[in-house]
Amino acid sequence: MTMFLWPEIAKGTVRLGYVQAGPIRTRYVETGDANAREAVVFIPGTGGHLEAFTRNLLPHGEHWRTIALDMIGHGYTDKPDHDYEIRHYVRHLLDFCDALGLERIHVHGESLGGWIAAQFAIDHPGRTASLTLNTAGGLNTDPKVMERVYAVTMKAVAEASPETVRARLEWLMNDPKRVTDDLVELRLAIYTQPGFLKAMEHILCLQNMDIRMRNVLSEEGLSRIAAPTLVIWTDHDPTAPVATGERFVAAIPHAEPLVVMDDCAHWPQWEKADTFNRLHIDFVARHAALAPVAG
Repeated sequence: MTMFLWPEIAKGTVRLGYVQAGPIRTRYVETGDANAREAVVFIPGTGGHLEAFTRNLLPHGEHWRTIALDMIGHGYTDKPDHDYEIRHYVRHLLDFCDALGLERIHVHGESLGGWIAAQFAIDHPGRTASLTLNTAGGLNTDPKVMERVYAVTMKAVAEASPETVRARLEWLMNDPKRVTDDLVELRLAIYTQPGFLKAMEHILCLQNMDIRMRNVLSEEGLSRIAAPTLVIWTDHDPTAPVATGERFVAAIPHAEPLVVMDDCAHWPQWEKADTFNRLHIDFVARHAALAPVAG
């Protein structure tokens, strides 16, 4: 069944806009109680944007303030002219939380977003209510995967067309038919913004081995994560084997048993949204405050 971006959120109330997160004008979407000081925050992956979570926003928003954002350099958020290393993303996420008055977040990161989320949980334990790592990057370093990510992503920007963008999106899916036409059109519009080629070069700096190695996660670092953690992997992830998910679980003290979603590649929250929403809502519910944190 073909599903599109807008119908996924049309039946509910969402707020799409911008906030000044430190020096970065940041695009975000939210639903649920706008005054809550605790929220679910979804972070997309390399070259991604908040629409990766349109199938998850309203189901989560029935329970909590729920937010997805374009990280620094991504989507329609500001794109300063420097390489984006993990510390820059973590600083941006912290500034974003401060700008929206969020005291604690249930942070969910997919791919690069998981790398960011894990480092945020290490650096800011008091701000992290729970952590979900969804086919997360940062622990596995495979030169062939890095080359593939760089090549298919740069081609989608340098030679931007419906065909090259679709190829980049199909790489995320176990079934290429899950890539919708409007998702292609949206990402093509993002990738053809003035100056986006330079921004993508800055985003892809983490595919450079020297830069990557000074940013990688380690078992020692992961052992300092205090938050309850859910690790989600898939049976067809193109970036790393299930064993990498098992390494995350083994290293993080309060990690739950690994969840492996079937018939998914790198976007299980999109590919199998109903299954993902059930398991993630159940996890967050076990660790969320009974009411919004008082101001």
